[in-house]
Amino acid sequence: MLRHLFPDFVARTGGVARALSLFVALALPGFAWLVAAAAPGAAAAQPAAPPARPAPAAGAAAGIAARPIDRIVAVVNSEAITAGELALRMKTIERQLREQRIETPPADVLEKQVLERLIVDRAQIQAAREAGIRIDDAQVDRTIATIAQENRMTVAQLRERVEHDGTGFTRLRDDVRDELIRRRLREREVDSRVQISDADVDAFLAAQPEGSGAGAELHVAQILLAVPEGATAEQIERQRQRGEEVIRQLQRGSDFARLAAAFSDAPEAMSGGSLGWRAAGRLPQLFVDATARLEPGQVSPLLRSPAGFHVVKLLERRAAAPQGASSVPVTQTHARHILIRPNELVTEDEALRRLNDIRRRVEAGTGDFAELARQYSVDGSAGRGGDLGWIHPGDTVPEFERAMNALAPGQISGPVRTPFGVHLIQVLERRTDAASPDRMRQVARQALRERRIDENYQDWLRQLRDRTWVEYKLEG
Repeated sequence: MLRHLFPDFVARTGGVARALSLFVALALPGFAWLVAAAAPGAAAAQPAAPPARPAPAAGAAAGIAARPIDRIVAVVNSEAITAGELALRMKTIERQLREQRIETPPADVLEKQVLERLIVDRAQIQAAREAGIRIDDAQVDRTIATIAQENRMTVAQLRERVEHDGTGFTRLRDDVRDELIRRRLREREVDSRVQISDADVDAFLAAQPEGSGAGAELHVAQILLAVPEGATAEQIERQRQRGEEVIRQLQRGSDFARLAAAFSDAPEAMSGGSLGWRAAGRLPQLFVDATARLEPGQVSPLLRSPAGFHVVKLLERRAAAPQGASSVPVTQTHARHILIRPNELVTEDEALRRLNDIRRRVEAGTGDFAELARQYSVDGSAGRGGDLGWIHPGDTVPEFERAMNALAPGQISGPVRTPFGVHLIQVLERRTDAASPDRMRQVARQALRERRIDENYQDWLRQLRDRTWVEYKLEG
């Protein structure tokens, strides 16, 4: 379940993930950061001066002097990252690498890699705070309860397993809260702004003629040497040379996963660079083209993208499972919904209250779902009473589809959170039918949207990192 909720969290807290098994229960969904530029490192451009930081009060200074100080290893805008935070994350990452049987890079190399990830995490939390994004205790409780339920555990059992693993339950709650905040920030800044036109779909289909291998699924790994936005020619050349050195080490027999952990700026670096299984349409076209002539186990030459330089390894290739675009019969759902989008005027708690009230009115027979959709929903379907028509598997985001599939015809869900807002869903009927000719376009549109979200998120992350002021205090 946690992989559905937090793809980054799995990579960030691999030790807990492995110990709980719940963090590897399900495959990664559509938000899979395929071309990451999360940690441009020391090459990142920095603003000329840091923001002002308040001086500590005299009393506070006296209190600090009376006990050991947790050394500061970096300052991100006006906030410090301490040696204790870095050590804890290092411990988690080292455990994760051991469990994946990946040789741990030298301590100083790994330390710098982990610190860069902490910096990007902190920058996102700061941006979310500035945007007014908050996650309350009730939301954290609901998420943890869902994680436990999906893995056939009680919350008490989950707590026991986490404590046994050596990670405090309070720390787990904090990590879950931060990941919810980062996800909400991404939804606001990236996901909600992605639009796919008919021309985009036409171009996508034209670029993938029959027999091109577009129906294949690929398991690839990457090493990314990120290039900051507005990089100088010297910075670009430095990263290119690092990429060539990676290629040379691979040619001499070095392990790809170890080099990914040591060199890659991508968030999946600590998982050996593996992106997991992806349909070809979900991968950047650069990766699809580069692996087209590779056999499993082979590595591409150095590739260039707006994010930086990539080395891609094809791990496995297989035929894709039948999709709705094929002639195989699929289960279709006729559903309608009411969408309320939290914003500066409508809090999430208020959205939940309204939707719960609407649900009670409909179930009591004192309100009509279609009329209430016209009155309250902010979705384009509001004028049709919230009617979404016949929905095929994969047409909606995973959160919506899971909630919809759990309903019987006539049943209404509780409030469901997705990247678009909070929904109330009602299933009207279901049928099993052969896919229509339009399914190819619908599947292509969804694949394009997921790819565009991945790529735009990496661009946005890189820009955020480039404008974040960082002062390094790490010794050596």
